[in-house]
Amino acid sequence: MNRFEPSGDREAKIRYLDGDFQVVLPGSHVTCAITGRTIPMDELRYWSVARQEPYVDAAAAFEAEKRAGALPGQ
Repeated sequence: MNRFEPSGDREAKIRYLDGDFQVVLPGSHVTCAITGRTIPMDELRYWSVARQEPYVDAAAAFEAEKRAGALPGQ
């Protein structure tokens, strides 16, 4: 994970990788693609590499997979 100093209350721009992410533009947070909730950078744990989007928690990540039809039996 890249180390950085958060820049105020600005949304970060992130490139999501397998098991890691790269900060493209520093910021204090990102926004969950499913819930719209703010995710502080130090709490970012869930994202999709394929869709390049962050999720606030495992439930939101699971919902994104369901919506994308990426689950078996979908």
